[in-house]
Amino acid sequence: MIVTNAKEFEKELIDLCEAFYGDKNNIPDIKHEQLLAGNVFNLISIYDKNFEFEFKLPECDSLKNKSLRKRYALLSLYKAISKCENKNLPWGSFTGIRPTALAREAIESGEIKEHTVTEFLEKEFLISHEKAVLATKIIKNQKSIIKNDHLVDFYVNIPVCPSRCKYCSFISSEINSVKDLMPLYIDALIKEIKAMKKLIYDKALIVRNIYVGGGTPTVLADNDLEKVLKELTFPVNEFTVECGRPETITKEKLDILERYGVTRICINPQTFSDSTLKNIGRGHRVKDVFKAYSLALEKNFKVNMDIIIGLPGEKTATIRKNINILLELAPNNITVHTLSVKNGSIFKDENLQFGFKNLSKILTEVENKIMEAGYKPYYLYRQKHQIGGLENVGFYRDDDICQFNIDSMEETSSIIAVGANAISKRIFSVENRIEREPNVKFLKDYIDRIDEMIERKQNLFNNV
Repeated sequence: MIVTNAKEFEKELIDLCEAFYGDKNNIPDIKHEQLLAGNVFNLISIYDKNFEFEFKLPECDSLKNKSLRKRYALLSLYKAISKCENKNLPWGSFTGIRPTALAREAIESGEIKEHTVTEFLEKEFLISHEKAVLATKIIKNQKSIIKNDHLVDFYVNIPVCPSRCKYCSFISSEINSVKDLMPLYIDALIKEIKAMKKLIYDKALIVRNIYVGGGTPTVLADNDLEKVLKELTFPVNEFTVECGRPETITKEKLDILERYGVTRICINPQTFSDSTLKNIGRGHRVKDVFKAYSLALEKNFKVNMDIIIGLPGEKTATIRKNINILLELAPNNITVHTLSVKNGSIFKDENLQFGFKNLSKILTEVENKIMEAGYKPYYLYRQKHQIGGLENVGFYRDDDICQFNIDSMEETSSIIAVGANAISKRIFSVENRIEREPNVKFLKDYIDRIDEMIERKQNLFNNV
């Protein structure tokens, strides 16, 4: 039994319990009582063992007060469970997605200085030293962040793939099942793009980056892909298209991307093991990665590549082999993902056991090896149900950051997002708040309600 007077943060308390115990079914019951009055948050007991932790809140404004209440409620819970179970988590009591954003806010508010980020994360959230150092490095490498409410990124969502990966929880359709809908979807998408171009012009907004994602945009027929790209006429320095599934990459498709000003593409091997690729539902093989990458280099595209740590059946030797091959290829950006087994994925439905005794150790080894090869970490985010409570980290070399990744992951720039299941964000930097406006999730609903999707974003950016 856990007893706490922090009922308002019950969701976050449950998230932290899940990080320790692995599943909602395994966590202790949480009972809420008004244990102490005034400005004290306190965790009184766990499993009938009297572990008492209390934190007195300093005088501060209401927004800061709420932030500190959550911080201390989670910190007290973390200390109690950690003591009870004799276990520590790599990210301590922090349950959010973006630890770097939290540290940056503390810097901007004057709570800490930039050179004290590591100590702040270790002391206030009990984050491990190695993770706190990693977050500090990332903050130092994010000097390209510009806070200007008239700057926006433009995101286009193509939620269609050749097949469904077993770890995927995104709402994305297999192309063969939606072929009849695709002409209507492309028409609706172009209608929304054109409406947003008018909005951008009318509101004097400046598009900083374009990102076409999904799904797998390059699963589209050549003529459909060209129809979409020819509408994206904003003069930007960074124009990225996800070509994540190597088997969808052809010379003809790359010719189209080049013709319309694309500067960066994503080719995502996930692993360099053919047996693993087959087991996780990927349609490509290792040779397809090499072929696609060679074609991309001929066109002089900058290339992002993703790898996943913790895939079933892969042991330390396989992971080391994967990283060695990746570093030999030397893409401009590398993102190392820790496997997340989310609701809605085939892996979750199959109820497999995902155990990797030394996952945290091998992830640290991988991250260090990538940095030793000359790459620098520049964005980081965490997901629910991530094995070992670990993280995803993006690395760059030769100053070739993917700015959209920073803007999106750190939520420092407004995003006008079009397409089914795309989520637009408007950043109010002075007020330090974000408003979101999601499009409907499914292709048919999007087609039928396209005028409503346009109106939603017009309202979101109405008073720029």
